[in-house]
Amino acid sequence: MKSIHVKVWAIAWPMMLANITTPLLGLVDAAVLGHLPEAYYLGAVAIGSAIFSFIFWSFGFLRMGTTGIVAQAFGENNYVAIQQCFYQSIIIALVIGTVVIICQSAIFWLGCLFFDPPSQVNSELRIYYEIRIWSAPAVLINFTLIGWLIGVQRTRLPLLLTVIAHSTNIVLDILLVMVFKLNTAGVAIATITADYLTLFIGLLCCSKVLNTLGQPLFTTISIKGIKQLILINKDLFFRSLCLLLCFAFFTAQGSRQGEQILAANALLINFLLIISNGLDGFAHAAEALVGKAIGEKKLNHLQAAIKSTGIWSLVGSIFFMILFWLLGKQIIFALTNIESVRELAITYLPWLIWLPLVTVWSYWLDGVFIGSVRTDLMMYTVLGSCLLIYLPVWWFTRQFDNTGLWLAFFSFLAARSLFSVAGFYYMSKKQAWFSCTSFK
Repeated sequence: MKSIHVKVWAIAWPMMLANITTPLLGLVDAAVLGHLPEAYYLGAVAIGSAIFSFIFWSFGFLRMGTTGIVAQAFGENNYVAIQQCFYQSIIIALVIGTVVIICQSAIFWLGCLFFDPPSQVNSELRIYYEIRIWSAPAVLINFTLIGWLIGVQRTRLPLLLTVIAHSTNIVLDILLVMVFKLNTAGVAIATITADYLTLFIGLLCCSKVLNTLGQPLFTTISIKGIKQLILINKDLFFRSLCLLLCFAFFTAQGSRQGEQILAANALLINFLLIISNGLDGFAHAAEALVGKAIGEKKLNHLQAAIKSTGIWSLVGSIFFMILFWLLGKQIIFALTNIESVRELAITYLPWLIWLPLVTVWSYWLDGVFIGSVRTDLMMYTVLGSCLLIYLPVWWFTRQFDNTGLWLAFFSFLAARSLFSVAGFYYMSKKQAWFSCTSFK
């Protein structure tokens, strides 16, 4: 039998490379706009990206829930369930994406009400928003495709999809902003083009995987199955909604302190995205291997998957700490030549240096909980961290302005890890792993 560490890396490394392109794309956006003469371009895309992150990742269950369900079905060799989950997830994503487009005016109004952007930022934000909103169906369907491919342990295909899409996005970013001077509109056009390119290629890849599993390309769609899929993923929806509210709250409070603070915080959040997306490679491995072990009903495989993914997650967090300690200032200088934004970003950089070691536990255990379909624990950890730690700490440190905001945000991420460890201890103590709900 293959070493468990080999299995972990076989799944993790393609997803790490795929995930790391997401914040790198954000860094390119920041670098391209950060070299324009005014900070409000960067601020507009920062708020716009926060709005779309909130919209799209509220429905992150389309990725995470699909992975856990498919991974367990894969362990049971239930290829019919794998096929049905694929189509049912796509239908749900298409319906949600259509509703988002229909409600775009109301969403924009709520976003502006929440973030309260300065007037110059607001005008550029509207340009960005009104273009990118049309990518909603593609983005949400892509969530399901990537989640499905992780569940059947074909993680090289998400790597292929992500690299093609983000490479296209980066090239178009540079071309449309630096050459054609479209500024925020250019960034939005680049993103929507890449999203639909990913959708087209992803559907081709998934159809080939279905063929290798011996399943026909089309199947009968069960309304009952769609309802069951929604019910299974309701906890993930509320968890994602709360998590995104926490990030959006951070951006909104920074916006209220002026466009310079908003821009500096936007640069630093890209560091956090590098951490989360890099370490999520091991979390994805945990999702696939834990789900498969539970489907197979093999306790030794489950324990090995949990232990190995935990070890490698810790190693990865130490790597990111060293990286930001050594190169943090250089990265900030590469992203913007606006001196005031540089100085502010460097002031708050120490918070980011320690974050990998603080957040790694929640990222890793999210993978374990997704694979075991114990998404209720994920919801409780985020809700508890937000209501009991994040908001109270922010309230009592408001007089410290952006320093107090970073303290509250750091405390929230630390609490999320502690509550996740508590949930893991509960599951281990009760030996409740094989009582988890799987898709039938």
